[in-house]
Amino acid sequence: MARTALRPLRDRVGSITSGTLAWIYAALLIVPFYYFVVSAFKSNDEIFESPLAFPGRWDFGNFATAIGQADLVLAVANSVLTTVGALVLTLLLALPASFALARSAGRLGRIVENVFALGFLIPSFAALFPTFLLAAALGLFHTRTFVVFLLPATALPLSVVILTSFMRTIPRELEEAASMDGASTLQVLRQVYLPICVPGIATVLLLNFLSFWNAYLYPLILTGPDTAQRTIQVALPTLKVDAGTDYGVLMAGTLFTLLPVYLVYTVLQRQMQRALVSGALKG
Repeated sequence: MARTALRPLRDRVGSITSGTLAWIYAALLIVPFYYFVVSAFKSNDEIFESPLAFPGRWDFGNFATAIGQADLVLAVANSVLTTVGALVLTLLLALPASFALARSAGRLGRIVENVFALGFLIPSFAALFPTFLLAAALGLFHTRTFVVFLLPATALPLSVVILTSFMRTIPRELEEAASMDGASTLQVLRQVYLPICVPGIATVLLLNFLSFWNAYLYPLILTGPDTAQRTIQVALPTLKVDAGTDYGVLMAGTLFTLLPVYLVYTVLQRQMQRALVSGALKG
């Protein structure tokens, strides 16, 4: 009886503790984001004097200054071009490779899959010098084109591992039924696997979009000093000048560049959540 009586008390204490920790974690996320947003509408003096207070006047001048000073509209357009091009190329390469690995039952398929997984062990800076030499040899140095070709190479290991694992959960009977109806291998991939793999594809798109959009080192080196070629992550640091940093302008420019990320995440988050839940249930 004593143990039975203590159980509601223990559950209540556990619920209060977990709720408190959840609110603390939420505050750790919300407070910095709030500071970041309100600072985009303040001057340097307001940021340092009253960092958490609302701005005295909601002025969008910082956004106009950031966009004009760093030419952020052109930089965002360059980031969209390189990111979309790299995403399309990644899917064109990863989907057939994952389909072949998922259907393979022999030792060779496992070896190839392990080779893809080895890509996780290569740090990005280790391939910097060979990448520079390759871009120069191809005549694509200081161009966005080489960035589009390079980014999928960095994303293929994760993309292939995720899509292969997802495709292996598809019953082989569906493929056999399609083959009996006269479907070719390409039709099986397009009509059977792709519709079922939409959550997995959305996961790959979202993860790679965040990686490509936030890429800094390789776009900085490969696009060079040409302002017409630089991406958003390369353009943002130019808001810092020798006379000092206008943190309001810097915050406004950063907030402006986060809008595409928020839109893409809003579109793909449901499919990604479906993929995670599906994987958990099947696991």
